[in-house]
This record gives sequence, structure tokens and C-alpha cells, in this order.
Amino acid sequence: MNSRTLIHALWCFALCVACTFIQIPSGNGSYSSSSKCSYPAVYNFGDSNSDTGVVYAAFAGLQSPGGISFFGNLSGRASDGRLIIDFITEELEIPYLSAYLNSIGSNYRHGANFAAGGASIRPVYGFSPFYLGMQVAQFIQLQSHIENLLNQFSSNRTEPPFKSYLPRPEDFSKALYTIDIGQNDLGFGLMHTSEEEVLRSIPEMMRNFTYDVQVSNPKSLVDMIRLRFGYGTNIVMDKFQVLYDVGARVFWIHNTGPIGCLPTSSIFYEPKKGNLDANGCVIPHNKIAQEFNRQLKDQVFQLRRNLPKAKFTYVDVYTAKYELISNASKQGFVNPLEVCCGSYYGYRIDCGKKAVVNGTVYGNPCKNPSQHISWDGVHYTQAANKWVAKHIRDGSLSDPPVPIGQACL
Repeated sequence: MNSRTLIHALWCFALCVACTFIQIPSGNGSYSSSSKCSYPAVYNFGDSNSDTGVVYAAFAGLQSPGGISFFGNLSGRASDGRLIIDFITEELEIPYLSAYLNSIGSNYRHGANFAAGGASIRPVYGFSPFYLGMQVAQFIQLQSHIENLLNQFSSNRTEPPFKSYLPRPEDFSKALYTIDIGQNDLGFGLMHTSEEEVLRSIPEMMRNFTYDVQVSNPKSLVDMIRLRFGYGTNIVMDKFQVLYDVGARVFWIHNTGPIGCLPTSSIFYEPKKGNLDANGCVIPHNKIAQEFNRQLKDQVFQLRRNLPKAKFTYVDVYTAKYELISNASKQGFVNPLEVCCGSYYGYRIDCGKKAVVNGTVYGNPCKNPSQHISWDGVHYTQAANKWVAKHIRDGSLSDPPVPIGQACL
């Protein structure tokens, strides 16, 4: 073998080795690799878009026919079936997440769901007391309780009979932390203030998204709540730093969807010339959501710089949902502004309630929810959630463009 042939062979060998270890983006921009993360658990924070039972456990606020398309009964979800978070856990081969406040029949071995319907980023700009800071505090509480409980049984040299339903302490640092929140901050603002004021308030939302309380090694949930409301201090601490300090390393963060395309937006919005797009969506409301998402993405980039040992994936749910709405008929759906459960025309009645007016029954759900995008005017049907989940899990709409199964790499 001459020197030229030897050099060529060595170069080919080096290239093959490099290809083995380097993830190369595929044609659609996502990463292709045989490597895959093994998440032992998922911890979710958010609002009704990912609430699997917190509001139902706390207030019994959801009524039939929720869950009819999959669970067959009330599932604590604001949909006829599964949510995006459910399809994510299916993809990761993890059981559906039990709501943190649901004490009956819950299994937290593979994670917990702190998301609550009506929740917001800011504590007083939503429809629920379980805002994001409270959810983070509840996670700290769960972790603390688990540690104390296991220490208690260890000292007595006994094994609790329910240990198989508890998180393993070593799994907190290996788990996936998913976040989907912000829609209620914008919706609440649009209901009570002007569009201009909502836009001006977005930087404050971002500060609250990133910051919560300042306390080194919080001793209790009470300490966190007192500090959050400013009792004796006005210092703040990075909310993600709190999660980071207790072991969180992999974050999957959803942006907010096109709120101007929610049927309730178009129904209650006074249309003006040029303010509705070709899909019937309220353009100014969607622009507000887009500005929120722009600033959220900036915050995620900042978190990467501040917490270099953590992995942050920014997921463009807005684009997936708007694509679905724009191509509804091609995807087998009816008019995206048509509501399946409840009525906003004629006699107004919320999903889950019934009334008879002049012989007409109001409140029965549509016969085929799988053909609808909107379940109740605010939330998506199981079929729509499945479509969106399919288009965000592969990483093609994420930054960096990694599938959820490789977000830890």
C-alpha cells in the first residue's frame, strides 16, 4: 500500500468514526441518531392544555362529557380524550401522569403533573390559584416529602407498602421537565385590559416565568409562598435555578398557541376591517401570542447561558397549531372555529351543562369529536391534540431541532 492509499484509508476511517459519534441533522432539520434518552419520569407544569386532573381534584370543576373519546369517563382533562402531554408520555413509554393533588389511585413513580386549568405565569393574572410559582413550590414539596418519608422508613428498617408508587430520588436528575403555560396570562389580560396593555405586560410575564423567589435551600413550602408574596423581602431567584438546584437538567418548553384562532376569540371579538385572517382568526390576538413567543424564546436562550449544564428545548407549538387550523379540511377536520361541546350561538351554554329552550336541547356534544379541532371553544379535541403532538415530538419545530427522545443529548 503506497502512502497516498494509506492516507485515503485513514481519512475514511476517521470519517466513519466521526459519523458514529456526531448527530447529523436529517433533511427536515431534526437530528437522526440511534441514541435515545431514557427518561425514568416526566414532571409537567402548565395550565389546562396539560392538566390531567389538578383542577378536578381541587374543585371538581369538570363535568361530563369530558373524556368520552378515550377514557370513557371524567379524566380530569379539558378535552374529549388525551392531551398533548398524554401523547408525549406515550411516545416516551411512560404511564399517563397522575395529577399532584389527586390523592386517590395516583402513581408518581414515573413523574407527576402539577399543571392546573386556569393557571398563569403571574400569580394574579389567571383563573387559578395554582400559578407557575406555586406549581414549582409543590414540586419542591413533593421532593422533600419523598426524601423525609424514605429516610423515616429506612431508619426503621422497614419498606413502605406503597414504595413502588413513589418517585425514586435518583430519578429527579434524569427526568424530563415539560412546561406549557402563558395562554391564560394573555387571555386574562385581553378580557380585562386593552391589547396595548397586554403587549406592554409581556416583559413582566417573562420575568415571572424566569424568576420566582430568592431563598437558599428553602426549608418549607410556607417559606417559598411567603417570599413569593414579598413578606419581608423583595429579592427574587431564578425559578429554573430552583429546579436546577434540586436536580432538574432537561427542559422541554412549549410556546403558546394562536389564541386568536380559539373560537371564543372570534366569537367575542368585535370584527374590524382587516382584523380577521383567511381562517377567521383574530390577527391582533395572534400577534400578541407571537410577541409572547419571541420573548419566551429569548428567555430560553438566556437560561441556556445561565445554566450551561442543563438542556433547554424551545418547542414551537404555535406553528403546529396554526398549520392544523390553516389546513383543517385537508386533514379531515370541519371548520376549526366550530365548537364540539357547548354552545356559543343562540342559547349560550358551557360544555358539560344542558338546557332545553323552546324544545331545543343545548349542551349535547357533537356526534364525532374526531372531526373537530375545538372541543369547547378554548381547548382542543383528542384528535387535534394527537395531530399537534405528532408534529412537535420529532423536533422539526424545536430549537435545537432534536426529537423529544433525544432532548437530553
